[in-house]
Amino acid sequence: MDIVIADKSHSKYAEIICETIAESAAVRGTGIARRTPEYITTKMENGNAVIALDGDKFAGFCYIEKWGHGKFVANSGLIVHPDYRNAGLAKKIKHKVFQHSRNKFPDAKVFSITTGLAVMKMNTDLGYKPVPFSELTDDPTFWDGCQTCRNYDVLTRTNRKMCLCTGMLYDPKEKEHKHKKIKEKVFNRLKHIKETMFLKKDKK
Repeated sequence: MDIVIADKSHSKYAEIICETIAESAAVRGTGIARRTPEYITTKMENGNAVIALDGDKFAGFCYIEKWGHGKFVANSGLIVHPDYRNAGLAKKIKHKVFQHSRNKFPDAKVFSITTGLAVMKMNTDLGYKPVPFSELTDDPTFWDGCQTCRNYDVLTRTNRKMCLCTGMLYDPKEKEHKHKKIKEKVFNRLKHIKETMFLKKDKK
């Protein structure tokens, strides 16, 4: 199984990707924003997608969307073909597209809205935290993309404050701050140990 950053050569899979997403949503009875093959192809051509292939057979997909002039990115459209489900492929794709997002847009906050418990678990493992919709992008184009979702009326009735989806966010600045605090704590601990050793030596 190859999981790679998609490019123009993978556009031939755009139609089956859209069909698989639509069929999955129908089976689960969940809301999902529909995308056209042309939209998926554009993501591939811009290097903003990840595709999983078993030889020349489509196995899975996920793409990146950029919002708020690059302040936010979302990993959307995560899908695994029925023939390859329940084997951990979704998690591998999710990790690949997340790392690609971090490499390509290192300063952007990465967010997700989902109704799926499995996706929530994967997001949590990657460092996302549940947040109110107010902490996500306020780009109207993003929220307009939810119009094809069966739950869109819930979103509009609440003035985009909540829906059946859960909002989740990865903030790189928060992670950097936490990492810095851990490093400082370790440094201070080592410094204390060193000073203690010198004091004992002086007493001798």
